[in-house]
Amino acid sequence: MSPLKETLHEVIFGTETKAGQYFDVALLVFIVLSVVLVLLESMVEVYQSYRPALLVLEWTFSAFFLMEYALRIYCSPKPWRYVLSMWGVIDLLAVLPIFILIFTSGLQYLFSIRLLRLMRVFRILKLGQYFQAADHLKRAMVASSYKITVFLLSVFTLVTILGSLMYVVEGGKAGFDNIPTAIYWAIVTITTVGYGDIVPQTVLGKMIASLVMLLGYGIIAVPTGIITAEMNRDEHRYPPQEAVPCPKCHHPNLRRANFCMQCGTQIRQDANQLQLFD
Repeated sequence: MSPLKETLHEVIFGTETKAGQYFDVALLVFIVLSVVLVLLESMVEVYQSYRPALLVLEWTFSAFFLMEYALRIYCSPKPWRYVLSMWGVIDLLAVLPIFILIFTSGLQYLFSIRLLRLMRVFRILKLGQYFQAADHLKRAMVASSYKITVFLLSVFTLVTILGSLMYVVEGGKAGFDNIPTAIYWAIVTITTVGYGDIVPQTVLGKMIASLVMLLGYGIIAVPTGIITAEMNRDEHRYPPQEAVPCPKCHHPNLRRANFCMQCGTQIRQDANQLQLFD
């Protein structure tokens, strides 16, 4: 790459330099402000009173995001690889409404999709310690997926039976017009949500509803217990990584970290250190 592309790539894609950190922080500020602008535009009084200013701000933000997306493609070593990546697709979705607004109206609220780009906060703040916790939860979810699937099938069977029973007992006069509606009531009741839009009227129906409510309290605790048990097992299999102090600023880092999350100093430098830490 040319020196210009290398500099742009370091600033736009990197977070190790001050310029890169400032760029990403500015990008996050623009994202938040653009989403707030969309929220303000949804308020009729605000939109009617400040419409010219809101339009100027919106197109200013749009021009910034479009320029940022174009620069990312320009300075990327493999442009198509970036465009087809997850971040590239999110960036494209963030600027796509600009072209839609040129030909249509009333779709300005699509700009809320920029909120997805706030995920970049994990790169800027280098919250590496949270990724370990996320992996811990992911492994627990995968390990307990079979049990949770069986549990959900059991709950589905239960609400189907209870809904059909309430349809027979209550009928259409109480709002149980059909079995799917009765199953909806059973799901709402067994999850302890209780909207109150459908209420049993007969004594037998109230008794069944009371049973469903009591079952709901016990059912809610089941998946929590399953996942908690798997997380405890996973914690024994994969113990937490020990913190490694940075040789420059002494900030604690994860044991497998290559660079300090505080100052960016390289922690591991050669193969011997890699073997030592791994």
